[in-house]
Amino acid sequence: MSRISVLKGKSPDYLRALADSLHAAMVEAFNVPPTDRFQIIHQHEPHELIFDRAYESQGGPRSDDFVMIAITAGKPRSTETKQAFYRCLVRRLAEAPGIDPRDVMVVITTSLGDEWSFSGGAPAATLLRGAGS
Repeated sequence: MSRISVLKGKSPDYLRALADSLHAAMVEAFNVPPTDRFQIIHQHEPHELIFDRAYESQGGPRSDDFVMIAITAGKPRSTETKQAFYRCLVRRLAEAPGIDPRDVMVVITTSLGDEWSFSGGAPAATLLRGAGS
């Protein structure tokens, strides 16, 4: 599951390109199945999305195109996989919708299968075991 936070005012086409690029990067570099797509887009007023525009640990500054992506993953990934994903993501977001890599922040959190229920009230761990995963 991904939560995408941006400043209010982006067009539906921009938001769709952002979501599509994120999902494509997750499939390509984060080992997510193509049908595993659950995204929430939050648009915030400037006083509701607070970030340091001059933060330069990764080459800042940040612009109004700043995007914060919070990913909750059901299994841990290696450092190499996460780094490949980050590179793939910023490349894709630069292509569409045209976000500068300095404006992309990603936080990945993992949780266990019994902390998810995809439907029917059954924990995901039960469903995954039944599917041979």
